Amino acid sequence: MRFYVGARADFDSDLLARLERYRHRVFIEKLGWNLRCETGLERDQFDRPDTVYVAALSGDAIVGAARLLPTTRPYLLGDVFPDLLAGQPLPAEPAVWELSRFCAVDFRGSGDSPLAQFSSSVAAALLDRALECASALGASVVVTVSPVGVERLLARNGFSGRRAAPPRVADGQLIAAYYIACTTRNTRTADDVPQHVLEEATA
Repeated sequence: MRFYVGARADFDSDLLARLERYRHRVFIEKLGWNLRCETGLERDQFDRPDTVYVAALSGDAIVGAARLLPTTRPYLLGDVFPDLLAGQPLPAEPAVWELSRFCAVDFRGSGDSPLAQFSSSVAAALLDRALECASALGASVVVTVSPVGVERLLARNGFSGRRAAPPRVADGQLIAAYYIACTTRNTRTADDVPQHVLEEATA
């Protein structure tokens, strides 16, 4: 498995389109999220030039994806799900980035529920790499909106995370906001983050 990391401009048009088709298959076709988007492609207002993506590929197939957003600009939790913090202040600082559109579904397999992704080794490796990238971008913690099944992924793989507030149901799923520390299970550094992305994040 290999990872591609960077802003939109760092992904060639073919890989970016494949990434958006993959997200459509996971979030709209499989999970049934009620999202307005182009036919077959999933993107929203948070897919901006400064958005950082992590894509996991096995062979030519995308098997995982994640998105990182600075909380100093509009982000999913702050704009769409602020109630998940139950009145707590919304993060808005360089040391906190948001992790969103996290998924690790291999469509070449048996067609297991996307919720089973939280038990997969790909999900653990993808989260590891996403946290490394966030750390390289200046984050000490990421905040994320996720189905509560992510707690299994965190506990089984030694990640340090906590639920921010009680969960609620959205689109038929029990979801919550989580804080996850940018500590990883090994000592790698995110040396695959393009230099200009690092410079723009700290400018």
